[in-house]
Amino acid sequence: MASSSPSLLLASPSPSYSIRTGNNSIQRDIPRRNRRRIRYRVSITAAAASPNIDVPPQKLPKLVTFLGKGGSGKTTSAVFAAQHYAMAGLKTCLVVHSQDPTADSLLNVKIGTSPTTCNNNLSAVRLETTKMLLEPLNRLKEADARLNMTQGVLEGIVGEELGVLPGMDSIFSVLALERLVGFVGNVAQKNQQKDKFDIIVYDGFGTEETIRLIGATSKARLYLKYLRNLAERTDLGRLAGPSLLRLAEEAISLSGRDSRLNGRMTPEIWDQLEQTLERGSSVFEEPSRFGCYLMMDPNSPTSVNSALRFWGCAIQAGAQVSGAFGIASPNSRETSIETVKKNFSPLPCSLIPHLSMTTPPDWNEIMLNEISEAAKELLSVKRRHNVPVVPSVRFDSATKSITLFMPGFDKSEIKLYQFRGGSELLVEAGDQRRVIRLPSQIQGMVGGAKFTERSLVITMR
Repeated sequence: MASSSPSLLLASPSPSYSIRTGNNSIQRDIPRRNRRRIRYRVSITAAAASPNIDVPPQKLPKLVTFLGKGGSGKTTSAVFAAQHYAMAGLKTCLVVHSQDPTADSLLNVKIGTSPTTCNNNLSAVRLETTKMLLEPLNRLKEADARLNMTQGVLEGIVGEELGVLPGMDSIFSVLALERLVGFVGNVAQKNQQKDKFDIIVYDGFGTEETIRLIGATSKARLYLKYLRNLAERTDLGRLAGPSLLRLAEEAISLSGRDSRLNGRMTPEIWDQLEQTLERGSSVFEEPSRFGCYLMMDPNSPTSVNSALRFWGCAIQAGAQVSGAFGIASPNSRETSIETVKKNFSPLPCSLIPHLSMTTPPDWNEIMLNEISEAAKELLSVKRRHNVPVVPSVRFDSATKSITLFMPGFDKSEIKLYQFRGGSELLVEAGDQRRVIRLPSQIQGMVGGAKFTERSLVITMR
């Protein structure tokens, strides 16, 4: 793609980049990979742990998910990954958040709303928001009964008659995954040893919603900032804030967690909430805690282009993408892998075997075939450094420039904004906004930008 001249870019009547001003993680090396083969026992029931699998440090679970358009093979890949980890000896849970029965067919089980044992080390659970509504509501009712804040009004709400409103699915997905993974701290007390997992494979109901989930904690920090201002600087906030915090504290204590609010509204409480959200957002930058893979049908240009787009969106949401998978075509396997490598280099790429839905698959046989070996290797990569394959942000003090890696976008889709005297740069693309804090030696106003090699190069002045 041809580069755009900064002077033309700023002088154009319809500029490719919108630059506005207000009043006022440099990544390092490409990670090394441990690509030793993983050996499986032929029987699932005799599976043993493999030292080459990514075992999360401090026994905290790792979350694995797949991004791609509908029909690209996300569910097939999620089930394949879950079987891979389970057969390698890691206690694995496949979390399905849709009514699609594909996972049931591939596992030959009926997946319910509580963990269903599929085989040794593998369980599966289906998230249904109508049922997930009940537990937090009951905790609030119990807390309200102790505090008598609503004089019994809350007790009159029947949870079973409440329907699901738009947006609730995403909220309750976050709550369910937090219980299993522990984004913001230790895994919840209810996740006892018998239900504690090493790997959580999440098959969401939509890629866009999964990307929103990935970026939820980092985006929530901005809302928390303004909520804190409202609570501390307005009469309404000072009046209602203590009561709401007290109700939240009581509900937290009833859930089995230790409350850190101590019934007081203080700067320390807000600082603690900020630190909690910061811990949550950092999980998605750690390969030991989060694995995100692109999924596509290599024979479908639309599917390939969608995966490219989701790659850029995931970066915008603050996540690292670990690799790219394509569904193997029975007749053109070599062409399929070359298509994936050509479009997604330098990401590590592989194929997932094409699975027939007519009969339950034989997973022992599937895991031992040639295609599966490369896929298992990619899923099991050990990264020694917490860095992406391609740094999403690079700063160059000598040229006073910032390079943003933005695959899947073109220059007309990217907008830049500046606030607070040029110390931050807000990048908008793919319905995602990302705030980049600039080093002191680069801070200033945007002087120009050009798009080249899937990257936006911004020059400061």
